[in-house]
Amino acid sequence: MLWAFASVAFILLAAWIALQVAISRNGPAVLDTVDRITGGERGVNLLQTVSIGNSAFQKLAIYGDGKKDVQKPVLVFAHGGSWRAGDPDDYGFVARGLVPEGFIVVLSGYRLGEAGKFPAMLEDTAKAVAWTRANIAQYGGDPEAIFVSGHSAGAYNAAMVTLDPQWLEREGLDKEVIAGFIGLAGPYDFYPFDSDSTKASFGEAPEPENTQPVNFVSGDAPPMLLLTGEQDTTVKPRNTRVLTSAITEAGGTAKAEYFPAFDHTGILTALASPWRRDPAVIDRIAEFVRSVAAQKRASAEQASVPVQPETR
Repeated sequence: MLWAFASVAFILLAAWIALQVAISRNGPAVLDTVDRITGGERGVNLLQTVSIGNSAFQKLAIYGDGKKDVQKPVLVFAHGGSWRAGDPDDYGFVARGLVPEGFIVVLSGYRLGEAGKFPAMLEDTAKAVAWTRANIAQYGGDPEAIFVSGHSAGAYNAAMVTLDPQWLEREGLDKEVIAGFIGLAGPYDFYPFDSDSTKASFGEAPEPENTQPVNFVSGDAPPMLLLTGEQDTTVKPRNTRVLTSAITEAGGTAKAEYFPAFDHTGILTALASPWRRDPAVIDRIAEFVRSVAAQKRASAEQASVPVQPETR
């Protein structure tokens, strides 16, 4: 009996060590595998993979339920990875977490490392939004309800494209094409650069202050939902507090949600099975998207009502 117990314990320990090694090498890919095994496909389909540039990293993966009965809000999600790692192929769990809420999900890749230095990552994220605007209707998405989002470095990309109009303008668009922004553990105020990843990605910027989302706040920015974990020591919650305060003081709309038990990866893991059994993060995202999309539709309908001539 003791021998059998020791054997089981050894196997479990070996499996745990193997899991930790795999996570350290490519955490999102492991998370994606766990999600598939424990949660299944949930009726979510990879509809198409699209290239938006010459780099293998410049690609989009479009996910949906395959139904086109109504146009659904769209989430363009940029992955994290300190601007030097990451692949949309490893983030299917984000789509399987959010598509069943009634959305189309576009997983957005961008150039990394040397090729992806500022402002390349922003150019690629803007291209992702432009492609989505032009093409998403054929997949059942609503081009008038595009939300940009991301985790960590991806949240930075999405925030900058939302707040600094030049990136969308280069694609022939204005910032009104973005219905809202959803940031998960995003760095929004991190100058001066004090980490290897920020120095590598932003250290050569001629005007480093202009790399910071917090320096582009305005009262007419699209509505924002900022989610972060209180235990995050990688991108400290201060980033969320500073941006939320700045947007609010400028007269804009920004709502922050702080999760006491989550660290930097916990806020992302909450989108995957089996962790999404606690639906708090997914619920916050879904409620925000539905609310903003409904308000946008109501405003559009009101604007389209013809004005009756005055009668005497």
